[in-house]
Amino acid sequence: MIGMPSEVHHSLRSLLHDESAGDDLHRCEVGRTLYRIRCADSGGQRSSASSLINRMYATRGYASRPLPDVSSPNRITLVASDHESAVATLTIGFDSSDGLHADALFCKEADALRQAGRMVCEFTTLAMDHGVRSRRVLASLFNVAYICAHRVMGFDTLLIEVNPRHVLYYERMLGFKVMAPQRYSPRVGAPAVLLGINFSYIREQGELLSGLSGLPGKGAERSLYPDWFSPLEEEAIFRRLTRSKASAAKAVLQPFEPLHLLQA
Repeated sequence: MIGMPSEVHHSLRSLLHDESAGDDLHRCEVGRTLYRIRCADSGGQRSSASSLINRMYATRGYASRPLPDVSSPNRITLVASDHESAVATLTIGFDSSDGLHADALFCKEADALRQAGRMVCEFTTLAMDHGVRSRRVLASLFNVAYICAHRVMGFDTLLIEVNPRHVLYYERMLGFKVMAPQRYSPRVGAPAVLLGINFSYIREQGELLSGLSGLPGKGAERSLYPDWFSPLEEEAIFRRLTRSKASAAKAVLQPFEPLHLLQA
């Protein structure tokens, strides 16, 4: 299940590592907190992400399961970390013959999308440390997941399961729509509502609103999209993930260089 992070206030700007710039990008930011987003491709990273999920889910009374020691070909776990400690995590699940986690409660709705020719994926197990008070960290995590799922892998529809009390947050901040009423989820021991969104809408909102965070009168407080990467930054991430042009799937499922996020 996707939870609702604590409200966050501090701004964050992205610093995408440019190999041609050497170490200057790191040296000029002494005294600021460095976050990195990467695939949880090692046992230590997955263990750190699992600990964060267990801790954050427990505070809300949800049940949780540790991440498998080895990643599945159809699931990618992203981790935002401060040094080596996970501060936020999210898992992308790609539809396959094994299905999605959402099928357990919402198989009818997911099947209707499949039969309509939609390529469906899901975001699950979002967790964010209470000590990280930055909306940009959350926006960046969703942004990278969007690039992986839509731009690299070609999926066009996203599903998430959320607690009923968090529905309005995701409707307002990202534009999700309710796909099915609440049902009880034994997996987390709480009710869940199915939300869905087309990646085309996410792309449009990112192009329209990215870079507007903090500007008066732009409604930035009502959306995560003003904290999205700029088009140039997003293109750099996309190129990094598709570095091996012979196989986009291989490129995204292999470990990739961490993205750097600096707290302003």
